[in-house]
Amino acid sequence: MNSASSDATGELSVRVYYEDTDTGGVVYYANYLKFFERGRTEWLRSLGMDQRELVTREQMMFVVRHADIAYRQPARLDDRIDIRTTVAELRASTLVFHQQALRDGELLVSATVQVCTVHAVTFKPIRLSPAIRDLLNKALH
Repeated sequence: MNSASSDATGELSVRVYYEDTDTGGVVYYANYLKFFERGRTEWLRSLGMDQRELVTREQMMFVVRHADIAYRQPARLDDRIDIRTTVAELRASTLVFHQQALRDGELLVSATVQVCTVHAVTFKPIRLSPAIRDLLNKALH
């Protein structure tokens, strides 16, 4: 993921493959959720956060609690789209992301995704550890 103006924003370039499209040759609507997931994962990875390591070391996982998506224009087979990920809010146990899928700068799809932290075994909500909170705060400021 290439960092945009700061660590608070990440960009991931994705090529649209046949498997991503419906019978009309456009990206199937649910696949944007996959693209946005990859964008969030790569943003975390760019900060040095390995999600497998978070599970084993911190007993913590990120899970999507809410997603609000607006579709504007379709992406098509072989398009290259850029997934832009920005953290809008950091709370005790949640992150709110604003994400966009763009083709040549044109907004195709936008989403606001709320991700919360849960215990890896019990799936009960837990707070971000001070070390992870510090890492996230540094990236956001």
